[in-house]
Amino acid sequence: MALAQSIESKVDTTITTQHEQTINGQDVEYTATVGNQPVWNDDGKPIASLFYTYYKRTDVEDNKRRPLVISFNGGPGSASVWMHIGYTGPKKVKISDEGHPVQPYGVEENPHSILDVADILYVNPVNTGFSRIVDEEVERETFFGVNADIGYLADWIDTFISRNDLWKSPKFLIGESYGTTRVAGLADELQSSQWMFLNGVILVSPTGLGVDRDGPVDDALTLPYFTATAWYHDALPQELQQQDLSEILPEAEEFTVNEYISALTRGGTLSDSRKQEIAEKVAYYSGIDKQKVLNHNLRMSTSFFGKELLRDNKELTVGRLDSRYRGQDRDNAGNRYDYDPALTAWNHAFTPAINDYLRSDLGYDTDLQYWMFGPVHPWDRDGNRTGENLRSAMAENPYLNVLVQSGYYDGGTPYFDAKYTMWNMDPSGKLQDRMSFKGYRSGHMMYLRKEDLSTSNQDIREFIRQSIPEEGAPAKY
Repeated sequence: MALAQSIESKVDTTITTQHEQTINGQDVEYTATVGNQPVWNDDGKPIASLFYTYYKRTDVEDNKRRPLVISFNGGPGSASVWMHIGYTGPKKVKISDEGHPVQPYGVEENPHSILDVADILYVNPVNTGFSRIVDEEVERETFFGVNADIGYLADWIDTFISRNDLWKSPKFLIGESYGTTRVAGLADELQSSQWMFLNGVILVSPTGLGVDRDGPVDDALTLPYFTATAWYHDALPQELQQQDLSEILPEAEEFTVNEYISALTRGGTLSDSRKQEIAEKVAYYSGIDKQKVLNHNLRMSTSFFGKELLRDNKELTVGRLDSRYRGQDRDNAGNRYDYDPALTAWNHAFTPAINDYLRSDLGYDTDLQYWMFGPVHPWDRDGNRTGENLRSAMAENPYLNVLVQSGYYDGGTPYFDAKYTMWNMDPSGKLQDRMSFKGYRSGHMMYLRKEDLSTSNQDIREFIRQSIPEEGAPAKY
């Protein structure tokens, strides 16, 4: 009879390897450290072990002033793999120029990595990647919730900074998707509980950050995303289709803010004539038949749009997280696709690549399964004030700047939602000069498009440089 294999988590360990490659036109020497660092309870007992990868440039004169970027992905429950080998790290997954899987699987050098200007730490929260709970008696609520997640990660980061003598380094947080909720909250938690003040926070495809948008606002904000997607698939009226995306999106945004939201606010009291006018304009900017817009009471879900846009002429669906991707469903009928072709493609490429890279290239030997998406539910979403947390941290720290990066073809966290969040987390407008927005012609992971991989990394590189004050410049208003 075969015996069950016993697989144990490493609790506190490091493995360091030496590397060299060309990044942004420079020869860069660096170390890559993979390891585990514990999460302790109040009694100093390890209750979890977080897996991380830390890249440190070694051919610089003053390492103590090197910026550090601490990176998280989202989910919640997603490993820190996507930005690690897709975006900012020194290696990137092998994919086509538009982000589709190719064989043979693996990684290759990333000439656009930000490692030339900043060291990078990729952190896997509990039950993602190779991170695990190591105390069977600990309550899941200790880790799995908006505020619990922020609390234990702030403590963990504090320990890492002390262990690696990084207190003098300018520090940045970057998060993608739910990771933006995480880093927005961490900016305030690190500042208020650890007295660790940041230079910048980068929000990649941000969530709502607890900013109120229910009802008509929520229903309307997706329209500019519909416009972008329909334009990409040549599904808009010719008058719009012949223009560039940069010309038509501002027009769709103005209609959304100035007419669409106010019309939806009136609900069933909207006059028939006005309802017809709004339906016609929504159809014009979305590529969806006017009668079908009316059938949905002027409100279309992203899932219906993804199923409907190419239903009649191509019998295909479009991806939710990146609507450049197309899928095939069992039935042409219905109001929702069978699967998200974007996420399926990404899992296809990233899973073999990260498993091989960590084990073969970086020397992390384990029988643990690398959890791309780990068991973290139920997730407590109560008390999400992370947008306000970030605003508060910015108000108290004149050094702190924010960069938002969004893909126009992202239906999971639409780019216009991100703009709305920026506007409304700062209702006074006093922080807008320290907040910037960059949009890209790709989706949720904008960096998977070759052209945007270069541009978006350069935007981060410039943001880091601009967010570090001149030596001796006081942090004051």
